[in-house]
Amino acid sequence: MAVTVLQHAPQGNLASAIDSAVKAAGLSSRTIRLWAHEPPPADLTGIDGLIVLGGAVPPLSLAGNTDAATLLRSALAAEVPVLGAGYGARVLATAAGAADRTQRAGRGGCGRTAFTPAADADALLREIAPTATELQPAAGFGELPRGAVALASCDLHAAHAFRIGGSAWGMDFQLGPENGLAPWWERVIDRFAALVAARTEHTATRAFFTHRAGAWEERFAHQTPAYAAAVARMGLQPGGRVVDLGCGTGRAMPALRTHVGDTGSVLGIDVTPAMLATAARHDRTRYGHLLAADCNRLPLATASVDGIFTAGLLDHLPDPQTALREWGRVSAPDATLLLFHPSGRAERAARHGRVLDPDDLLAEGNLTPALGATGWRLAEYEDAAGHFLARAVRADPTADAS
Repeated sequence: MAVTVLQHAPQGNLASAIDSAVKAAGLSSRTIRLWAHEPPPADLTGIDGLIVLGGAVPPLSLAGNTDAATLLRSALAAEVPVLGAGYGARVLATAAGAADRTQRAGRGGCGRTAFTPAADADALLREIAPTATELQPAAGFGELPRGAVALASCDLHAAHAFRIGGSAWGMDFQLGPENGLAPWWERVIDRFAALVAARTEHTATRAFFTHRAGAWEERFAHQTPAYAAAVARMGLQPGGRVVDLGCGTGRAMPALRTHVGDTGSVLGIDVTPAMLATAARHDRTRYGHLLAADCNRLPLATASVDGIFTAGLLDHLPDPQTALREWGRVSAPDATLLLFHPSGRAERAARHGRVLDPDDLLAEGNLTPALGATGWRLAEYEDAAGHFLARAVRADPTADAS
């Protein structure tokens, strides 16, 4: 787990203090001294979180470093956790599309600065509100990027802190003396590092798929008939309730709708919003609803679905048994789970220069007990040259009641 720090100007030992705080939370840290012309990473590979440090005084601009601007905008799009600290909050706001005039110094001084009610439930700020003496705001923002939520404001400025979506924060407060962080900032960095660590799995997935989402449909459109053939093996009935987990661009959704009919329901779930946006652009909402959610914690009622289709997902999860147990929870008795991939296991291994791993979860001897331990019974298994398919049936719901 790694946090990258983008430093726009020399700031004494502050970068070292932040590095120490991140490492104390169990994460690795790398500081890119943009002011010394060190190049930022080319993409988000290996980056679980970003901290953006500004200079000593505003205004700041990303115009002089297009690579850093691209990285930061990619992080925002992929919902990689980002913290804009001090005047780094202004850099973050610029990357998020705020008008240039919001980045200039505002009216001198500040009124009484306080957190807004939104901060009370904020994932980063709740329960670590500073004392009045710990708040040392900078110039403040007259307005925020579109969609941003104000977390702290004063009588003269609309915001000194804000959140964009659920993964990016800007805190325009002084970080502290040059030889260290202010105590409140230490708590913020510690909370941010914990948040980064908790979201690592989703961050990596979103970072991988977000910049590929736009071309995903065209690249794999030839596989659509194979998806339809796999869906036909599920035995869905008209009026059935079916979920496509890890739906991506929703290639299975038209076939799922065909089998459950107009009286049934189809739900496509994916953890990467960019993939769902691509699905919507390809009119997959004609066939069902799209939802951003974690497949390990589904926002669905117990025993509420009759079928689950998933392609290329289970063996990429860090804890497949937790996923299988959760999928069983939302499934009605005798519901069908179809695990699919448009390539066989041997074909995929060869494509990646590997031999088949005997510990592969999808090997029949491994998959059967994994399903059985989580309330599923393997009913059909095919590992063919041109596809992989395993169909399981929801068994006795008490089988996974441990």
